[in-house]
Amino acid sequence: MHPVVLFGLGPFYMFVIRNRIPIASPLRHRKTWCSILGTDAALAAIVLLMVVTVGARAFALAYLPVILLAASTGMWLFYIQHQFEHAYWATGPDWDFHDAALKGSSFYDLPALLHWPTGYIGFHHIHHVCSKIPNYRLRDCFNQNPEFRDVRRLTLLDSLKCLPLSLWDEERQLLVSFRQLS
Repeated sequence: MHPVVLFGLGPFYMFVIRNRIPIASPLRHRKTWCSILGTDAALAAIVLLMVVTVGARAFALAYLPVILLAASTGMWLFYIQHQFEHAYWATGPDWDFHDAALKGSSFYDLPALLHWPTGYIGFHHIHHVCSKIPNYRLRDCFNQNPEFRDVRRLTLLDSLKCLPLSLWDEERQLLVSFRQLS
């Protein structure tokens, strides 16, 4: 994925547009509509209060960079945990839940200081096995179950090397870059 999309257009679209506009049928998904529109109303009230309090320019200069940074970080964390060289990709009868959960997402072994502020998202592969495990229990689950430690481990440095990977090579069963293909 191009960095402009991953760190700019993608986060803006997902967090400012896509997640703010309910697309499901309002008659069939009333709770979803109410939840999204309620959140939108609360956000609008907060933005209005801040603009009235500190002014539109000051608000935009403080709020927009923080939102872009937070949204970009969220996009990066989701992206990197599914887009690494030896990710598991299978369809139809070849697809297996256990393999998809443990091999289709990485153990993003972040520095200890980053685990708590990222909601322990580095243990994402455990979330794929059981999404009901709360984020603050993921590390304990990882430590108590050896099978969760036998997955693809990515460090911050490893993750940067994954940025150009975009294409699935069926023959080699791995993600490659456009450059590797040509």
